[in-house]
Amino acid sequence: MDLVRNAPGGILDLNKVATKLGVRKRRVYDITNVLDGIRLVEKKSKNHIRWIGSDLNNFGAMPQQKKLQEELSNLSAMEDALDELIKDCAQQLFDLTDDKENERLAYVTYQDIHSIQAFHEQIVIAVKAPAETRLDVPAPREDSIAVHIRSTKGPIDVYLCEVEQDHSSNKVSEGVGTSSSKNKRPDKGENPPQQSEELLEVSN
Repeated sequence: MDLVRNAPGGILDLNKVATKLGVRKRRVYDITNVLDGIRLVEKKSKNHIRWIGSDLNNFGAMPQQKKLQEELSNLSAMEDALDELIKDCAQQLFDLTDDKENERLAYVTYQDIHSIQAFHEQIVIAVKAPAETRLDVPAPREDSIAVHIRSTKGPIDVYLCEVEQDHSSNKVSEGVGTSSSKNKRPDKGENPPQQSEELLEVSN
């Protein structure tokens, strides 16, 4: 591009370009063919082209380009920071569940959920399921949201925790509903269930 910018009359000799850059003429022709195809240059002869694109005086120094480069750099730094946070959270979660004493206490109560202000007047669904349970959320419809939960290693229990704030009396109405999976937990001596599935649907 520097050679194009400095070419007399904007006309560039491709033989000189190949010599100057130390590359084969075939490579230079490949480039000029592309530029000709998108109408940035025109061929004056077999070995000469002329730039017909936008003004090259500001090439590489456009304010918008610099702004985008800065934004890209900031996003890259943010992505690195988020990757570190995710890695740290994953390690903390591993440490929490790997400790047998912590594992024994790894549960929440209805009062724990109720104490979270963000959950007030919200539908909160708690799921108790074995390891490797799969949860899928299809694209929501206008009137409802569906959630599919599948397990091959045991039953699934689903709890509906309604946390409603009564603004007039400042009292809280509490309601807990339970929906268990079709495969009940077996008694001793029975074969464990191989697969369990729940379909939850919340309507507006």
